[in-house]
Amino acid sequence: MTLIKSISGIRGTIGGNVGDNLTPVDAVKFASAYGMFLKKANPKKRLKVCIGRDARISGPMIHNLVVNTLVGLGIDIIDLGLSTTPTVEVAVPLEQADGGIILTASHNPKQWNALKLLNAKGEFLSGADGAQILEIAESEAFDFVDVDSLGEVTENDAYMDIHIDEVLNLPLVDFEAVAQKKFKVVVDGVNSSGGIIIPKVLEQMGVEVVKLYCEPNGHFPHNPEPLKEHLTDICELVVAEKADFGIVVDPDVDRLAFISNDGQMFGEEYTLVAIADYVLSKTPGNTVSNMSSSRALHDITEKHNGSYQASAVGEVNVVELMKKTNAIIGGEGNGGIIYPEIHYGRDAVVGVALFLTYLANQDKTVAELRASYPQYYMSKNKIELTPQIDVDNVLKTMTEKYANENISTIDGVKIDFPTEWVHLRKSNTEPIIRIYTEAPTQAEADTLAERFVNELKVIAGI
Repeated sequence: MTLIKSISGIRGTIGGNVGDNLTPVDAVKFASAYGMFLKKANPKKRLKVCIGRDARISGPMIHNLVVNTLVGLGIDIIDLGLSTTPTVEVAVPLEQADGGIILTASHNPKQWNALKLLNAKGEFLSGADGAQILEIAESEAFDFVDVDSLGEVTENDAYMDIHIDEVLNLPLVDFEAVAQKKFKVVVDGVNSSGGIIIPKVLEQMGVEVVKLYCEPNGHFPHNPEPLKEHLTDICELVVAEKADFGIVVDPDVDRLAFISNDGQMFGEEYTLVAIADYVLSKTPGNTVSNMSSSRALHDITEKHNGSYQASAVGEVNVVELMKKTNAIIGGEGNGGIIYPEIHYGRDAVVGVALFLTYLANQDKTVAELRASYPQYYMSKNKIELTPQIDVDNVLKTMTEKYANENISTIDGVKIDFPTEWVHLRKSNTEPIIRIYTEAPTQAEADTLAERFVNELKVIAGI
């Protein structure tokens, strides 16, 4: 497995050869590069970095390596321990830290881990900053401090509670209205950090919680990506418990999916749509999502007289466009909610609180709420890459083939047809080509996806 280096972080599978996987040597190398990057940007300053991890089995090992590497560079550490990606993003500015690292491979299976790198605002690094870190790593231009200048480690395991407090204090979160409804919710925490923080925020909002896979032991009971095919257990449990709905998060709690009261997927694309509908009804404005997200957000934004724009895939790209357009809310169609009132990062905790508040003020079930939105259906597919496949040439050939259609090449190739679209792009986080389609019916979306998967395979010679 090739070590993947991108704007989404530095990630790989545990074990194997140095440079091919995320080995202890690679963890130290890239932590060193990040530390040197911060030191060059802040000469003559005593630096501080917040570090947290999800519950992956490899987490403690990678955590110890990264923390002590930065200590060796003379950088002080605020050790958040078991945490979430949005919690670390909240902690960095509150601690007035110079950066942050989240040790998580997000939705990837348990054999993966990664270093997600933050700036002093608690936001993901820009592409240019990431490129500098990769250059430092390749050159191994590391300068460690002497024994009298080593960094110090301060443990602070209170930040998940602080994060919840920050969410509950938001003006659009009404936990009293939620408590009056006496909701019952099933939570699938995929045996990671979400199994701690999501039940906590629900209980503080007066919600009865039914826990499923909420033991943070890192043994994921199913593929941790919150897609329909992985969520049979919670879909059945929501119905069996007669719950109002279900909540699913990924291991680092930056993606959020709902299960409707009838046991059907609410649709992770519609997580952002529903929450944006609520936020825009109270604070009209603009929205942003990435190019692989549903057209439904565009429709909801126009309903509230706002303007919608699409960015390249990747949280840093969405955030950049949100700032440029003064967007009130944004995110990604994979269930990532970015609400600038708390911070510029995908945050399932704030998504849960806003959705509950919205639901408390609706005279609808979750299934009825879902049915009230514009109906689009997506198909998400992928093709595994081999070293022999020239991805750039494959996408160039596809662009030429459909030159007469409405095409965008900002991020891979997106082809907009009158009533449907297809987006083809190389993943930032896995060695695959993603093929996303959307159409007015599921059958049409699946048919369109099958057609383009076959066309890509022919072009790639698979």
